[in-house]
Amino acid sequence: MDHEVLSAISRRVKEEGYARKLGLKLMELSEGRAVVEMVPMEDDANIFGMVHGGAIFSLMDEAFQASCNSHGRVAVALDVNVVFHHPAEPGLKLQAESREIHRSNKTGAYEIKVTDENHVLIASCQALAYRKKERLPFLKE
Repeated sequence: MDHEVLSAISRRVKEEGYARKLGLKLMELSEGRAVVEMVPMEDDANIFGMVHGGAIFSLMDEAFQASCNSHGRVAVALDVNVVFHHPAEPGLKLQAESREIHRSNKTGAYEIKVTDENHVLIASCQALAYRKKERLPFLKE
């Protein structure tokens, strides 16, 4: 496991404006796996008072981004399929876990699950990343 890569990704997530705006926090990171948490607030609710699907998607996407780039090569989303299973309530902590299920030289496949603090499955996702040849640009040479 490349500690330099994991430390650099963790640092970049902390500095990412969008992640800070939504309160996304990278809790765990290892090769091919990431756990991200957020506590959605009332202003993250949709017109029905449930956490907006866009906020939940952003949580999943942050975990996906960290896990698929954890090998030190630039990886970007090709396809993301989301199923929303249960509404999330503002104020309850949500956790997204992204787990690599297959990786080749050009693509990586990931399974992402979002649960609330009561272990209720909120959403699940299958995501495919395209793996570029370039090293992450923010790594030290």
